[in-house]
Amino acid sequence: MKDHLARCVAEAYAQALPHRGSGRVADYIPALAKADPNRFGFALALPDGTVHTAGDADEPFSLQSVSKVFTLALALRRVGSALWGSVGREPSGSAFNSIVQLESEGGLPRNPLINAGAIATSDRLIDARSADAVVNEILDFVRARAGDASIAIDPEVAVSESETGARNRALAHFMASFGTLRHPVETVLSVYFRQCAIAMNCRQLARAGLFLAMGGRDPLTGEQLIEPHRARRINAIMMLCGHYDNSGEFAFRVGLPGKSGVGGGILCIAPGQGSIAVWSPGLTEAGTSLVGAIALEHFACAAGWSVFD
Repeated sequence: MKDHLARCVAEAYAQALPHRGSGRVADYIPALAKADPNRFGFALALPDGTVHTAGDADEPFSLQSVSKVFTLALALRRVGSALWGSVGREPSGSAFNSIVQLESEGGLPRNPLINAGAIATSDRLIDARSADAVVNEILDFVRARAGDASIAIDPEVAVSESETGARNRALAHFMASFGTLRHPVETVLSVYFRQCAIAMNCRQLARAGLFLAMGGRDPLTGEQLIEPHRARRINAIMMLCGHYDNSGEFAFRVGLPGKSGVGGGILCIAPGQGSIAVWSPGLTEAGTSLVGAIALEHFACAAGWSVFD
C-alpha cells in the first residue's frame, strides 16, 4: 500500500509539473510577490508517520489562509459551539476579502475560512489574553502537530500583511460596528496578520493536518486534540468553503476537504487515510494554487481517495 501511494505521489507530481510557472503570484502583499512561481512541492503524511514527498517539499512558504484551519480548531476547542454566534457555516460564493455580504447579513461572516470569518475566529481566541499570548498558542499548536519546534512567523510577511491590510481593517471595523468583535480591531488584526505569516513547508504542513484525518486525534502522539464530531465539521467546512468561490470546482475535481492560501499552499484531508500538502505560488483567479490543484486532482484519482466513493 505504501509503495502504491508513493507511486501516486510521484505520478501526480509528474502530471502537474508541465504546468509549473502558470498562474499569477499574489502581488497585493509585497512580500508574497517575491515568490518563485516555478517552485512546486508535494507531501503526503500517513497515520503511521510515513511521509512521501516530491519536488520542493522542504521549502518553507507563507501559510496565509491555510492557517485558518488551525485557528478554527483552537477556537472550537476553547469556546465550542459558542463560536457559531460570531461566524456562520455557509459558503460565501464571493471573494475571500469581500465586504458585500457583511452589510446585507448584519456583520456576521458567512464562514470561518473567508477573511472576515477568520478575523472573527481570532477574536474569539483572545478572551482576556494578550495578542502575543494568542499568537504563541497558535504557533505552539502548529509546531506540536508538525513535530517541529523550528516553525516560526516570517516577520517580513507579517509586516507586509499589516502595511497592506486596509481591506482587512475595513472588514474588522465593519464587524465591530455590528458588535461581532469583542476586542479592539488592532488587537484582533495583530493576531490575524501574524497567523497568516506563519511559514511552513509541505512536509510539516501535511504532518500538522493529520489530526483532521483521524477524527481529531494526533495519530503519532495519541492525543485527542478535538472531539471527533468537531473534526468532521471542520472537514465539512473545508469542503464547502475552503477555496472561496472555487470551492465547488475543487470538490468536483478532487473530492476531498481542502484549504488553500494565496501563498500557494493547499492542505487537503483524506478522512481515515492521511493528509496532503502541496505548494506552488502561481494562483488561479480564485486564489488557489493552479499547479497544486492539478496535482491533487491526479493524486486523488490515482489513489482512489474521495469522500464521494
